[in-house]
Amino acid sequence: MSFFALLLLALAATAIGFALLFVVARRIDNYGIVDIAWSAGFAPVAVFYAVLADGAPTRRILIATMAVLWSARLAWHLGRRVLGHHPIEDGRYQQLRRDWAANFGVKMFKFFQAQALLLVALSIPFLLAARNPNPSLHPLEYAGLILWLVALTGETLADAQLATFKREPVNKGRVCDHGLWRYSRHPNYFFEWLIWVAFALFALASPWGWAALACPALMLFFLLKVTGIGYTESQLLRTKGEAFRAYQRRTSAFVPWLPKPEA
Repeated sequence: MSFFALLLLALAATAIGFALLFVVARRIDNYGIVDIAWSAGFAPVAVFYAVLADGAPTRRILIATMAVLWSARLAWHLGRRVLGHHPIEDGRYQQLRRDWAANFGVKMFKFFQAQALLLVALSIPFLLAARNPNPSLHPLEYAGLILWLVALTGETLADAQLATFKREPVNKGRVCDHGLWRYSRHPNYFFEWLIWVAFALFALASPWGWAALACPALMLFFLLKVTGIGYTESQLLRTKGEAFRAYQRRTSAFVPWLPKPEA
């Protein structure tokens, strides 16, 4: 099956799935579940490509396994956070309710469909790799696999460290600056981005693999400018005030680095 046929089938299925998810979100009155579905959605899409693409079987299995493990871990992490606070909705969606009050239902439906489109666009590295007929793995693919292991470990560790910090009652109102959070204000975002770099690196060994480089670039834009650092830090400044400002002054925003000495 051709590249575009597989991509369009994945898009059609994902669009239908997110339309049904929108109905569920309206019913439970919590639109934050789209974050869980978006993360989880990469797994079936990657498996779909692995089953129907005509590349070398070993590579198809490997890239699908990488995608499924990453997708499942992130969906589990977000699911615990979103459903753990239900029926209280994530602050981003509460703000969208206010911003889109005049025509909320239609705009939110379009938002869900935009998530489906973004998911399929970001799945392109999986499809490129799954269609690569070369029976031997390329050094770029080994490098991508190693980077993926490092990034997945780093993201898992960062999430665990933050969760442990938040569980301690004594830390209420304080800023987490332990472990990886001592060297980056958003180590989870940094390692998430590295995962996309790893997927692109793996796909780079395939025909037209250079197209996969757009995915980490797009993810970096979203993390730095749209839904990542900016929104998170504005929330933390409102809730933690001067403690977070001091943390900002001494700690790298994204790439882990040695903290600046206190003035």
